Amino acid sequence: MPAILQVKNLKTHFFTDAGVVKAVDGVSFDVQAGETLAIVGESGSGKSITALSILGLIPSPPGEIIDGEVIFDGRDLLELSDEEVREVRGNQIAMIFQEPMTSLNPVLTIGEQVAEPIEVHKNLPRDAAMARCVELLAKVQISDGENRARDYPHQFSGGMRQRVMIAMALSCSPKLIISDEPTTALDVTVQAQVLELLKELTQEQGAAQILITHDLGVVARYADHVNVMYAGRIVESGTAISIYDDPRHPYTIGLMASIPNLDDDVKEKLIPIEGQPPNLAKLPPGCPFRPRCRHAIDRCAVERPELETVADEHKKACWIDVNGQ
Repeated sequence: MPAILQVKNLKTHFFTDAGVVKAVDGVSFDVQAGETLAIVGESGSGKSITALSILGLIPSPPGEIIDGEVIFDGRDLLELSDEEVREVRGNQIAMIFQEPMTSLNPVLTIGEQVAEPIEVHKNLPRDAAMARCVELLAKVQISDGENRARDYPHQFSGGMRQRVMIAMALSCSPKLIISDEPTTALDVTVQAQVLELLKELTQEQGAAQILITHDLGVVARYADHVNVMYAGRIVESGTAISIYDDPRHPYTIGLMASIPNLDDDVKEKLIPIEGQPPNLAKLPPGCPFRPRCRHAIDRCAVERPELETVADEHKKACWIDVNGQ
């Protein structure tokens, strides 16, 4: 079965006074219909820029997609005109941003904002689009949708606003939903509710999902496959089970070690990853993780490793085998 999305050697650079920032530097991955792919990494690793590149939302200048292909439904999105991309964006591919209050228009009602993509992409009259809006609000568990559709974003809580964003994303029954840190601004209880709802509704519609997050706990529960990013590249990829059961890259192992485990002794200290992510405008030679890596060898200082298969569907970009396998 062909992938619904194929990203091939994607490179997005930002040309600044401080130098060329290689925000995404040769990223490749596939997304299958109906699956959830998680993209994980610290801030600045290139997760969100990868998502924005897929949708053609990179600000230019200073940003520019200098190479690669983004094949969606048999077409390279990077080769389409602006008008053709707009037809895909919000219709066949939807995006949920991390802070809904900055994505929702404060002077338009919720109903107007949820109905707009339905009117634009499905050519429905306003009454039919508003009726669909009320259905969607009910689907994302917002009660009294007919009246709430008349309210403005400031009249909703953070969790409710994120539910509205999910309703907007689902409004045109897209084939792919990109969720960029969708629960960052929410408390833990609401996070779980929103993620459960998102997973349930994407499965119901048969949509694929790219879930961008820094929270590996979220990944364990909701993802099928995982890409771990560092310094603009994928350093490890595999099924969620293989990544958790047998992480092979020192960075992935470091991320795992920094997560609290309820089964551990309460006196057990978390082990942070020392140092800071590199300056993407001045990347050192060799492996960019080397200055923070406890297992680095001489080769790491001069040669950057590429992704190589270590097991079925499991790849890593590292010169050493930390687990000795």
